[in-house]
Amino acid sequence: QVQLVESGGGLVQAGGSLRLSCAASRIISSLRVMGWYRQPPGKQRELVAIIRSGGSTNYADSVKGRFTISGDNAKNTVYLQMSSLKPEDTAVYYCYLGPGDYWGQGTQVTVSS
Repeated sequence: QVQLVESGGGLVQAGGSLRLSCAASRIISSLRVMGWYRQPPGKQRELVAIIRSGGSTNYADSVKGRFTISGDNAKNTVYLQMSSLKPEDTAVYYCYLGPGDYWGQGTQVTVSS
């Protein structure tokens, strides 16, 4: 079993920044995808950003240019640097690890206007 431990959520004013971290207890495959999804209030979970073990990334259009995902393979950790935050970024952010479809417990990000 793999556990994902997230940290870094909180309350921030619009225009501010936050950095999320997610550490995996172990990695079961050298070919993996780690990333972040979010679930805004009353909405479905959606992709924010992912990073593959080779370093390639994908971002949701809504966060391109504002969010940056990075990874530290040695620490089995993925980060999400969020800048120029908007109220519509308010959501529970979930860390993801594949293969195996592992999820973190979620961390709340609230952006006030």
